[in-house]
Amino acid sequence: MRIAIFTETFLPKTDGIVTTLCQTIHQLRQLGHEVLVFAPDGGIAEFEQCRVVGMRSLPFPLYPELRLALPRASIRRILTEFKPDLLHVADPALLGIAGLYYGGGKDGGPLRLPLIVAYHTDLLKYPHYYGLGFLQPCVVKILRIRHNRATLNLCTSELMVSQLKEHGIAPVALWPGAVDSDLFSPSRASEQMRARLTQGNPDSPLVLFVGRLSSEKNLESLRDWLEGSPGVRLAFVGDGPQRSKLERHFAGLPVFFAGFLYKEELAAAYASSDIFVMPSRTETLGLVVLEAMASGLPVVAARAGGIPEMIEEGVTGYLVSTSSEATKRIATLLASTTARQLMGATARAQVSRRSWKCATLQLIRLYDKAIEMQRMSRLGARHSPAEDSRSKTKRALGRAVIFAARKLLP
Repeated sequence: MRIAIFTETFLPKTDGIVTTLCQTIHQLRQLGHEVLVFAPDGGIAEFEQCRVVGMRSLPFPLYPELRLALPRASIRRILTEFKPDLLHVADPALLGIAGLYYGGGKDGGPLRLPLIVAYHTDLLKYPHYYGLGFLQPCVVKILRIRHNRATLNLCTSELMVSQLKEHGIAPVALWPGAVDSDLFSPSRASEQMRARLTQGNPDSPLVLFVGRLSSEKNLESLRDWLEGSPGVRLAFVGDGPQRSKLERHFAGLPVFFAGFLYKEELAAAYASSDIFVMPSRTETLGLVVLEAMASGLPVVAARAGGIPEMIEEGVTGYLVSTSSEATKRIATLLASTTARQLMGATARAQVSRRSWKCATLQLIRLYDKAIEMQRMSRLGARHSPAEDSRSKTKRALGRAVIFAARKLLP
């Protein structure tokens, strides 16, 4: 199968979407499939022997680490040469519009291609964290327009599947996340990494957060979470637009900002810690939670988003609704090394079955389903009643606008 992927975020950026795409592309290549990637230009022309078409981009003002790229007319030529069987678009914003245009809909778009749209980010909650709550009704409308263009929408948790359906989006299928349990393992524990994360205090309890340092992660609340655990140290692994604000917020406390860590170093950070915390209430899944569990860590996380679907209460971690509840759970875990290690071992046993190969095989089945759905949709469109004059005029105007836009693009 030949798959063209459109993504608004890719290497060298680091986040859950990039991890998912990189692991998926690797597995697709291992299984003999061909992949083409369109992404904002990051200086990477090839990944896993697949061409990466970098599009000129500019930083997003509210989040400079995120770069936005506009579609270009050259995309059509590249797609025509590649001859994909399917388009896969991850969280379309600007660049992803090209994927929405060239595939999907009733007739498969201009290139007659099935379209998969993956929902990785809970955009309905983001405006609140950036002081733009008044835009939420607009976000709902945009989501409905873009996702109803898809032949098939994919979500990483059952909650997100239900959420999209509630907003009038269909069809939707579940594509759960996975973890590399060979890389993320308790065997990666390192005395040097623990000393680094505790700033030379390896005997102190160590609580870890890994992820983007941004407003929607609700990271300021961790100060309240840890109030009932004197002597505990907190390490942040990751970076983002809120780092300076967080450094001021935690000033004077035993908190360490490690910045980004990658691969073996990241795995060592997980395995060298005692508890993983996730206060975010906007996670569609939270791959870092799976990585922590695979590393043998119990998790204390907000009871929100897709996270509750990964944690078995009191068995692999704890779900909390308030800071006082989080404080109590963290204190309970730190009070008993044996109980903490047992919970971590159970967490690893549960998530080790969620391999990227299994997730990719499931994705391929969903690709096949989308291809068949698009074929049936085209047959239905071919035998549908003729359009009235108003519909024909509206369609013609739409095509004229798109044609003019394409001609204006370099």
